[in-house]
Amino acid sequence: MSINMVKVMNIETTKLELMHLLLQTQKESILTKLKKVFDEEQTDWWGELSKEEQAEIEAGLKRNKRITENIPLMRP
Repeated sequence: MSINMVKVMNIETTKLELMHLLLQTQKESILTKLKKVFDEEQTDWWGELSKEEQAEIEAGLKRNKRITENIPLMRP
């Protein structure tokens, strides 16, 4: 078994263990802390992108908006 496969299996095992603990807990403080961790992770990724990557994403969003605005609505 490769090292990468072992890492994937360990990650999946950890996820299952965390899901079990999450489902079993009744402590609101634990749930609040976990929610905060996930919220912080979700907001951090944009700042980790280079300026070029941010510009490419913004250009793609603008291009998509222009395309979708010009698609006529289909009527039955």
